[in-house]
Amino acid sequence: MSFAEILGQDAPIGILKRSLTTGRLAHAYLFEGVEGCGKKATALALIEAAFCSTSGGCGLCSSCRKIRSLQHPDMHLIEPDGAFIKIDQIRSLQKELAYRPFEAPKKACIIDGAERLNQAAGNALLKTLEEPSGNALIILITSQPSGVLPTILSRCQRLFFHGLPEEMITSYLVNTGIDGESAHLAASLAGGSMKNALEITKGTVISERKQLLTRLFGLSTGDITPLFQAAEELAAEKEKALETIEVLTSFLRDLLLLGAEGTDIVNTDLLPLLEQLGKGLNRARIMEKIENVASAKTALLRNVNTRLALEVLFMRLAER
Repeated sequence: MSFAEILGQDAPIGILKRSLTTGRLAHAYLFEGVEGCGKKATALALIEAAFCSTSGGCGLCSSCRKIRSLQHPDMHLIEPDGAFIKIDQIRSLQKELAYRPFEAPKKACIIDGAERLNQAAGNALLKTLEEPSGNALIILITSQPSGVLPTILSRCQRLFFHGLPEEMITSYLVNTGIDGESAHLAASLAGGSMKNALEITKGTVISERKQLLTRLFGLSTGDITPLFQAAEELAAEKEKALETIEVLTSFLRDLLLLGAEGTDIVNTDLLPLLEQLGKGLNRARIMEKIENVASAKTALLRNVNTRLALEVLFMRLAER
């Protein structure tokens, strides 16, 4: 994965390229931004450029090929083992970083999901960040920087990765053979994440959203049993809960546009449902519900109890 292959992240990539050119790479970086916007791809591209034996990331030499297949002996990838990244994983990494490189000019590691370092693992990593072994390059990746220990944040150079524009995601999906309407809708629901957009086009989110929206907007505070049942079902998978949030955000945006006679409605196939619900909601109420959904998304990204966050959201949506 070369820098040229990464979409929409010119600012952080520009900073990294300048650091490579001047020989001033930081020993530790934190790449932060929405899930699936190119952070891990950029981390791999940076290591590829730093290790490349020819032109700073040629993609063809032995080193570049090994990195692309995640088989380079001097590159280490740490991901959560279950719910967390554990201290044994960090201790194993520390041993690896203590050795001299086998082939590359330095050792490198990617810690993907840095917000999921448990307390012991975070404290162990902190020691490595304070006293790095040799000439190691450490890259932490997170979509939830608020969940990363402040002491770790302070010892990394932080680079922010923006969510990808809908137009860019739509264009990419169309170029992969997805029809324009589905691509546009998936991009709208993806929250700036190419990964989410691709999963949406392969899954059932698009086809099932009418049933989901009808159910959620049919909830009532007069009968809270269906409300709690819906929250329990959707809370079973956090990714499903976040998909629900994006579906609601897109739909409420369209409700707002419909009331203002806007023409850029995404959920065009749900126009009858939009018109039906729009009759009972004025602009102020729609804006209030959009704020409720945004607050729920923030809570979920901060690892608040998923079921509780959805129960609160659904109660607010049910208010007339």
